[in-house]
Amino acid sequence: QVQLVESGGGLVQAGGSLRLSCAASGRTIRTVAMGWFRQAPGKEREFVAAISWGGGNTRYADSVKGRFTISRDNAKNTVYLQMNSLKPEDTAVYYCAAGRGPNYSNYASSFGSWGQGTQVTVSP
Repeated sequence: QVQLVESGGGLVQAGGSLRLSCAASGRTIRTVAMGWFRQAPGKEREFVAAISWGGGNTRYADSVKGRFTISRDNAKNTVYLQMNSLKPEDTAVYYCAAGRGPNYSNYASSFGSWGQGTQVTVSP
């Protein structure tokens, strides 16, 4: 089982940027897809972005496409989420997740390990 720890969240004004990191330990993540999900208060957890095992393929939710970028550094066992042009509706707890296999998916059931989450708050 891989352990995932997110960092980089915080409070930012609308239009600002944040970079989330997800550090994995326990085993390598270089053979599995990785993803980011988020959960806002009173809402269900939703897909944000995913990246294939080698980083060559990515997928984004329509709500973040063009503003967020997912990337990975397999040598560092770390995944990133660069968030630009943040909006108040991006406010949520952001979770990193490790896939069950090499191909990316936007379904939470395709991910077997989850981090504890990091809070992102975007003020108007």
